[in-house]
Amino acid sequence: MVDYEVTIFTGNRAYATTMNNVFVKLVGTDGESDRTWAKGPLSVLTGTEYRFTVSCTKSIGKLVLIELDKQRFLVFPEDAWFPAKVEVKSPEGDAYTFPIYRWITDSEVHPTTVVSNCWKLDSLFFPRWKVYAEGMPHCIEAEGPLSLPPEVHIYQYDYVPVSLPEHWKEDAFFGYQYLNGVNPMLIRRCTTLPSNFPVPDGMVFLRGQSSLKEEIEKGNIFLVDYKLLDGVKTNTINGKKQYLMAPLVLLHKTPQNELMPIAIQLKQTPADDNPIFFPTDSEYDWLMAKIFVRSADFNLHQLNVHLLRTHLLAEVFAVSLLRNVPMVHPLYKLLIPHTRYTLQINLLARNLLISKTGIFTEFAASGGEGMIEILKGSLSSMTYSSLCIPDDIAERGLEAVPNFYYRDDGLRLWKYIHRFVQGVLSFYYKTDAEVEGDSELQKWISDIFVHGFLSQDCTGIPQSFTSVAEMVKFVTMVIFTCSAQHAAVNSGQYDYGGWMPNAPTSLQLPPPTKKRTTSEATMLETFPDINTTANGMAALWLLSKQSTDFVPLGYYPEEHFTEETPCKLIKELDGELKVLKTRIEVRDETLKVPYTYLKPEKVENSVAI
Repeated sequence: MVDYEVTIFTGNRAYATTMNNVFVKLVGTDGESDRTWAKGPLSVLTGTEYRFTVSCTKSIGKLVLIELDKQRFLVFPEDAWFPAKVEVKSPEGDAYTFPIYRWITDSEVHPTTVVSNCWKLDSLFFPRWKVYAEGMPHCIEAEGPLSLPPEVHIYQYDYVPVSLPEHWKEDAFFGYQYLNGVNPMLIRRCTTLPSNFPVPDGMVFLRGQSSLKEEIEKGNIFLVDYKLLDGVKTNTINGKKQYLMAPLVLLHKTPQNELMPIAIQLKQTPADDNPIFFPTDSEYDWLMAKIFVRSADFNLHQLNVHLLRTHLLAEVFAVSLLRNVPMVHPLYKLLIPHTRYTLQINLLARNLLISKTGIFTEFAASGGEGMIEILKGSLSSMTYSSLCIPDDIAERGLEAVPNFYYRDDGLRLWKYIHRFVQGVLSFYYKTDAEVEGDSELQKWISDIFVHGFLSQDCTGIPQSFTSVAEMVKFVTMVIFTCSAQHAAVNSGQYDYGGWMPNAPTSLQLPPPTKKRTTSEATMLETFPDINTTANGMAALWLLSKQSTDFVPLGYYPEEHFTEETPCKLIKELDGELKVLKTRIEVRDETLKVPYTYLKPEKVENSVAI
């Protein structure tokens, strides 16, 4: 007789243990063991291990897979169990690790392989695509959150956010939010004034002696254009028509390195009833112009920057992964931690936020038909380069803008993620030909192009991978989008939107068509009704919450990789993120408003809220 020492590790998740009997069968190159009982129910604490022995009449050779199943124990009902991994030590002294990391809810046999280059096992969960609305990325087909498998279920949340209402009227704070607020994705350097934004040089007040033309040539003028909102059908709330503008905003970098708004036009087409507002106008003319801009920013941020560019894309990446890539594939092991909870959170969003009776549909200016219009327009104008922060910053001409912490922290995170991804994937793919010949990898990117970007060549999204470098860049973008980018555009929502005047979900009076017609009373009448404000604030509070089982970027509690090289690279990534954490903390000590959204310990590994 020969003995195999078997250790079963229960996952460190809520309710991961089982009261059922667990059985294991070992399969090797020269035979297989009997199906062996693990000597009792694994009703121990989560995150612990259980050891036992499997005896065979002779050696079964090199282990290639194990089979796990569980059966009811006495009067206990069948339950769910989350095994993390199984380790086996053979009589020859060889050690094998079988990563599992999935829920077992039935009494069926579940095979798991150990061979790292055997990438052909089927996944237990095969999702289907669904067209939610024409012109939008496709989503997962599911009856509701409870119809999803346990692997993608969410547990509880516990977080108390902080808002920053004190400076909402200040021009410097208005400009600051374009760099370090929840929407740093619209601002770009202005090299020439748009033809539909005829700002007269003499009307602009610049904090210096230069003219507007000279400041443009120096690279000190910036533009924000909300043209995606032009012509959008607005909502009716509490029986009242709502108003949503498509503004153009001009900003100036002052000698003091502040970004100050210098001109605002609230509609896209110049006209006598569409004046350009300046800081030198009356207090409430200028303040009302900024309020309409902030409302526009709220709506475009929620639908384009937040929902589309993080949530919906993350779902596409996840569904394609689960459909096309087996669990033992290195791409699956690399990306599965970055899909955690995404499918369920998006189903909840479709049911509770953007459905016909959803909070956003009922209480945002762009809710309803306007929402679909904006999402369609946003997807049709999206580019691959805009999803890759180094390319995006360069294309928008923002490389040298001072005090741009989203850029600074984001570029460093991209660099670390890229180096990590390159190290891991280069370990498995030695040549470009190996990338081209991997049918599962190619099917993954093809599905993303078809179902996520609707086969639009203009997006620049690859339809296939032809090189290791091309694959590495795309996978880097996927991880960055699901972690850092989502954190940057989500975590501060209540910080900046908890004070309604800084981010109105809707406005219920039209903008002024002439100057000197506004007052404090006009402003108060324009703000949304109390129930609209309350529902909007509640939604932002919820969206800013952090889960109690939060998993930060760079932390991989489930050991999907067993080879030395990827495990070493994970440790190196963790070390780089710790250095960045310290660097951010030192910088933030000198700032009036610390920028913490891309601090590694606050960046969740996936779109989980």
